[in-house]
Amino acid sequence: MDFNLSKPQKEIKKAAWEFARGKFDKEMIIEQSKTQTFPIDILKQAGELGFIGIHFDETYEGGGLGLFEDILVGETFCQKDSTLGAALKFSAYAAECVLRFGDKDLKEKFIPAIAGGQMISTGAFLEPDQGYDLSDVKTTAKKDENEWTINGVKSFVPFGDQTDIYIALCATDLAIEPKTKGMSMLLVESDREGVSTEKRMEKLGGRMVPFAQVRFENVRVPPSNLIGNEGMGYAQLERFLIENRIQIAAMALGTAQGALDRALAYIKEREQFGKKLAQFQVTRHKMADMAARIEAARYLTYYAATRFDQGKASNRDASMAKLTATAAAMAVTDEAVQLLGGYGYMTEYEVEHFYRDAKHAEIFQGTPEVQKDIIADEVIGKLKP
Repeated sequence: MDFNLSKPQKEIKKAAWEFARGKFDKEMIIEQSKTQTFPIDILKQAGELGFIGIHFDETYEGGGLGLFEDILVGETFCQKDSTLGAALKFSAYAAECVLRFGDKDLKEKFIPAIAGGQMISTGAFLEPDQGYDLSDVKTTAKKDENEWTINGVKSFVPFGDQTDIYIALCATDLAIEPKTKGMSMLLVESDREGVSTEKRMEKLGGRMVPFAQVRFENVRVPPSNLIGNEGMGYAQLERFLIENRIQIAAMALGTAQGALDRALAYIKEREQFGKKLAQFQVTRHKMADMAARIEAARYLTYYAATRFDQGKASNRDASMAKLTATAAAMAVTDEAVQLLGGYGYMTEYEVEHFYRDAKHAEIFQGTPEVQKDIIADEVIGKLKP
């Protein structure tokens, strides 16, 4: 399979790089990362230029392109800066659930504003003490003739206290077995009565995407806020996770490439014992290993995105891409810190926050162990009793 970029794809990547180079100010990123705040003005500009909704339908003011083009933007943004790059792409987190499964009215109401960077969306899927097991959610949504009433608590919600809408996974039929058949997705506007957020969580990386716990207490939403069909929420989430894991893999690629770029610039300038660091064989071999890891992960990620766009979405492909790309990001950013020595540990040299952001990508949407379980299920298949 040929992954040489077409001329339009090269132009998208170039445009994303030019935008990031012009708007991603290092000092601003450092300061806002400390306070876990987010530059809304840059989000709006990215939205206006089509970078946020590039893979959304043109009907809803998206770019009308595929996941492949979307991951090119995510990869490029994170190459310039892993923290702000990921935050911009996460501003539309879970909007794909509305786009892929919602009805026309719901799409028309929300997707254009998200694509334009005027509205933030997020997924409210995980719950306290649940880990990544979503087979038994406790948040409930009960329906009467006029509305749904939602009660429950969601944890680790990206942009939890900044978002405009939540895509919430709820139990809507407690009697059905398996319980996954009794789950539905509901869109909840953040200004609905009964929605509250608790203090932001302090975390290691991804600090422009603040996480918060969200509480729904007798939150009422109209029947039209149901996304897709009742009882299909878990299946819809599984489909979304395939897409999102490929997106995260691309962000991890950009993170790794950004760290490699900075390490490369450093070793070409730094001298020891009368020689550039780049002239020492041990350094050269390290750089070769880092570049090879990135390239291998890039091909696997591009393959997964291409298959997705061909209508061949695969849990196996997505998990392999995320597992491989985040492992590459962890290894490359760690080596970059080592190559810079004491400077690598200093915030102003950037590689330290690339390292922290690599860990964020590795854990989010399932740790390596979760990805391995998914891959093993596909590789081994069902065993006879």
